[in-house]
Amino acid sequence: MRGWNYRYVGPAELKAAVRPGSGGCRIGSATDFDSWVAERSAAELVEPFTFVVGADGVLWLAPRQSEHVACAGGRSVLSAGEISFAPEADRWVVREVTNQSTGYCPDVSSWSSVVQALDCVGLGHPSGFTHEVIFRRCPGCQEHNIVRESDFVCVFCGSDLPEQWNVDPLIGGGGG
Repeated sequence: MRGWNYRYVGPAELKAAVRPGSGGCRIGSATDFDSWVAERSAAELVEPFTFVVGADGVLWLAPRQSEHVACAGGRSVLSAGEISFAPEADRWVVREVTNQSTGYCPDVSSWSSVVQALDCVGLGHPSGFTHEVIFRRCPGCQEHNIVRESDFVCVFCGSDLPEQWNVDPLIGGGGG
């Protein structure tokens, strides 16, 4: 079951800077991941990477400093965030994974898409996001917020934030 398609909702100039072929590295199989990780330095592997799960359910990876919209080639995604890997026994596993992407603001329910993409690659992973970020759009001032400590109040204008994900105004309270 595929999740919501999240459109990019971040700064327009970042999306405008995306060029064809400048996206992340497509990781559709264990072989793809093995090739990708073999090209990374030890220093790179200490840091998290930017990831997206494309609308087709495939994992894409890029350096941490990359914008999620660039990693996705400007397209909609099923999830986005940061991810780190560690060797364990004779294979690689996901050490940490978050939905922290202020460009796509994916709901925590996007975890199911991440699991499917990681399982297709054969990567062991935690049972959920190791750090969940709750995003909401303020119905009053329209600003995007990160909800902290279950305080559903807009940090910009003080309005109450909805309990349900609502970041994309074209989707309303859900996804499509």
